[in-house]
Amino acid sequence: MASNMSTAVLESGKKVSQLHPCFGAEAHNKFGRLHLPVSPVCNIQCRFCNRSSNLDEERPGVSSGILSPGDAVDTVRRALDLCPEITVVGIAGPGDTLANDSALEAFRAVHDVYPNLIKCLSTNGLMLPDRAEDLVEAGVSTVTVTVNAVDPEILSRVVSHIIYRGRVLEGTDMRVLTQRQLEGIRAMSALGAMVKVNTVLIPGVNDNHIEDIARAAAAAGANIYNIIPLIPQREFIGTDAPDCDMLRAAKDAGARHIEVFHHCKHCRADACGIPGVSDFSRKLYGGGMETFSHG
Repeated sequence: MASNMSTAVLESGKKVSQLHPCFGAEAHNKFGRLHLPVSPVCNIQCRFCNRSSNLDEERPGVSSGILSPGDAVDTVRRALDLCPEITVVGIAGPGDTLANDSALEAFRAVHDVYPNLIKCLSTNGLMLPDRAEDLVEAGVSTVTVTVNAVDPEILSRVVSHIIYRGRVLEGTDMRVLTQRQLEGIRAMSALGAMVKVNTVLIPGVNDNHIEDIARAAAAAGANIYNIIPLIPQREFIGTDAPDCDMLRAAKDAGARHIEVFHHCKHCRADACGIPGVSDFSRKLYGGGMETFSHG
């Protein structure tokens, strides 16, 4: 049976921006989200990405382990007991959510029991066009697509390689990633989903490219844009994170074409609670998941 909060979501008639803390400012400090870390593998390698298993880092790509899709419904139930303000069940890794079928399996199971909770998927977008209809059928109504460049030369400086239909692609051959991302955004938008685009702002790489990304995202049907400052690691370990002036300029550039979100908290793949207010992830997951794999 759905929780009181999930019933309230159905009856409230509120817009997603009023209920989803990662899509609307007015929801950010009021409502919670749960991330189910069911997606262990990834099909692209970003040069800044360092997926890890730990309890300490507050950033994407990190969780304390991998949750089985079969445990998703019970996890949602326990999360709602801990934080009744949860309105969103999301899957954001720690790998890519569409690199295998785990996220879809989890969403289908959760949606059967909690149809009134918002279902949210984050993805690099490579396989999004192929799974758009499946996602909507599984109850997904909000999607975040990470687009770090729409120029193939700049993309090659952000991503080292992608794995697409059994082939490893590098360099400007990775332009298929951008094509697929924009195709996926168009598909989800046409199906009625609300789409957010994330961009990791990397000084000296894509900081002067933000307006191009925002323009392309808006033209494809994205609703909102989120610019995330680089966390220096892996190949960008020696790159300084963008300062406040650079981040402000990037957001101003994006805002010429699309609404910009200003409240991102760099959430973990196993986050649980109200962003910036409460964190129940350790109580919820507490060592009961499978060992994290970098596969």
